Amino acid sequence: MTTTHGKAVAAGLALLLTGAASAIGAGSASAAGSTVQLPVLSSQLDADADCATGSDRRATDVPWEQVSLQLSRTWPFASGTGVTVGVVDTGVSSSAPALKGRVTAVGDAGTDCVGHGTFVAGLVGAAVEDGVRFAGVAQQARILAVRGSDARGKVTAGQVADGIRAAVDGGAKVVTVSAALAGDTAALRSAVALAAKKDVLVIAAAVPDAPSTAGSSTESPPARDYFPAADEGVLSVLDVDVSGKRPTGAYTTSSAAIAAPGDGVVGIGPKKAGHYIGSGASLAAGFVAGAAALVRSVHPDLTAAQTAALLRSSAYPADVPRLDPYAAVTSVLTGAAAAPSRGDAGTPVHLPADKAAGPLRRALWPASAGLAVIVAVVWLGLILPRGRRLGWKPSVRTEGAENAVAVEPAVPAGAGTSLEG
Repeated sequence: MTTTHGKAVAAGLALLLTGAASAIGAGSASAAGSTVQLPVLSSQLDADADCATGSDRRATDVPWEQVSLQLSRTWPFASGTGVTVGVVDTGVSSSAPALKGRVTAVGDAGTDCVGHGTFVAGLVGAAVEDGVRFAGVAQQARILAVRGSDARGKVTAGQVADGIRAAVDGGAKVVTVSAALAGDTAALRSAVALAAKKDVLVIAAAVPDAPSTAGSSTESPPARDYFPAADEGVLSVLDVDVSGKRPTGAYTTSSAAIAAPGDGVVGIGPKKAGHYIGSGASLAAGFVAGAAALVRSVHPDLTAAQTAALLRSSAYPADVPRLDPYAAVTSVLTGAAAAPSRGDAGTPVHLPADKAAGPLRRALWPASAGLAVIVAVVWLGLILPRGRRLGWKPSVRTEGAENAVAVEPAVPAGAGTSLEG
């Protein structure tokens, strides 16, 4: 009986592993092998370059990043309803079809000449359109467009700090910052502190988007901190490819808190219904911001720091934990009253062990439970009857005594002490 069960468990595990590999393989194949060649997105335009006009090419297959993040499993549990995500970037086009009716702009941030901010906003919350299987993480979240650069994508620390403040003042509960600056400033720290005070989760790219030489070089620049990602209380995000690795030649840091897809991901443009393809930690931050919106929509009692800790604690174990929206949304918190302070975005919230171990380990629990039941049945059916035949009796408590006193089992004469009989 036990042998049969063991074979069934092994067969189930084989199917599980084969199915997971097939799903990831299908996602990467549809992205890499598609006949549709999407235009590449830039994060900054040259002075004489024309504004992005949108793409006429549409990605009709499910992008690998949606498969990797298990978004189809997550959406039945959360949609981001009631949460506003501030996108501090090049602006977000209010005319982007996939964001129609959900974009509120601060100042002139409702236009996007570069297209980068609209792309990030689409990763956060683009809705599904007819004939297209691409979608954002939190499709019911609202987007607050905030300019954190000039109209052509050039960034300064002052602009980013002002953008964070504007997003907080505008009612955002989650703010994603695409810029990764080489130096910190008092203005950046003050803006981040304001967000923490107002219970707003700031998520930022841990490193700048890959330089144009990335992929052709086998060495990355020396690891260092970038800001505001490295400021206290900010959830910093690294980009990974379909295999969970960093692109060769990309910028690096030793202080990233979480990783998400960011190499060759599909997104929307500022106009038309077509798609672009882009890479960089700024895009990975968009995925994490969308996941944070999902968490804050289903766990509104969590603080910003608790939300960040939950995203990290439920992430797939790796050198830099990889985002797992499904685990974050469906996790059951314990000890919420003893949660970390708002300024601590790195201390994990305590979770059940199966939620922290990734989808595969969670899938093993039913098989383990079945094995435990079989062991219990065998024990009850074989061991207890034999014990009773030999005169075994359970321990009893002596009446009136303060402590339990074990009574030795009575063994029939000549039976010996062995259960072998």
